[in-house]
Amino acid sequence: MNRGSKISTSKVPEVTLGFWIIKIAATTLGETGGDSVTMTLNWGYLAGTILFLCLLIALVTAQILAKKFRPFLYWMTIVASTTFGTTMADFADRSLGIGYTGGSALLLVCLMAVLAVWYRSQGTISVNTVSTPKVEAFYWAAITFSQTLGTALGDWMADTGGLGYKGGALVFGAGLMVIAALYFRTKISRVGLFWAAFILTRPLGATVGDFLDKPIDHGGLNLSRPLASVVIALFILVCLLVMPQRAGQHPIQRQSKS
Repeated sequence: MNRGSKISTSKVPEVTLGFWIIKIAATTLGETGGDSVTMTLNWGYLAGTILFLCLLIALVTAQILAKKFRPFLYWMTIVASTTFGTTMADFADRSLGIGYTGGSALLLVCLMAVLAVWYRSQGTISVNTVSTPKVEAFYWAAITFSQTLGTALGDWMADTGGLGYKGGALVFGAGLMVIAALYFRTKISRVGLFWAAFILTRPLGATVGDFLDKPIDHGGLNLSRPLASVVIALFILVCLLVMPQRAGQHPIQRQSKS
């Protein structure tokens, strides 16, 4: 009996430089979009969280029901998760009164728990294996917790850490450069580096978004949140049209008789 292999197509995109560019833009849109609803439109954190949670559930359901990778659907779901992450983190930090430190710690525990259960169930947490409803459920749960954690970390670094939005963006940008160096110069687990980078891109986008729309006396540029959101959304659309979006692939084992 010989052991062969075949290629299985994932329902998430191949991780390329274009992926990270769109991901950072999506996280920035999540920050400005979430703030547009909760602050500019005065919905408040609870109502905004419920709104984006409903949108996220609808898009995740559509993503799971899709038969193959669909770029626009995938990135709409990412934007929904990052927008929900913004409002949820703000609700937990401010409305529930647990603060940025408590919120970050709680969300980190939740993310680690999801990844641990995913690994225990599948033997891997590689995003290239996202091709079944069960794995997709693990994936989107991990994505949502990582997005919310990233928002809380960005706020914690900018406010509690005293670095401000520009300082926070520099710190998280430097962290991503370190991860990139580890990727190209070491043999550290690519899966671990992916999740570390995925988490760090969220607070980077959050601090950039806050820098764009927060008042000048709070260290921001005080730009219109809705206008900034529209500009970033158009940038993402252009990226999707210009940059190739291919589904990730991974080898799966099969047995064959000789």
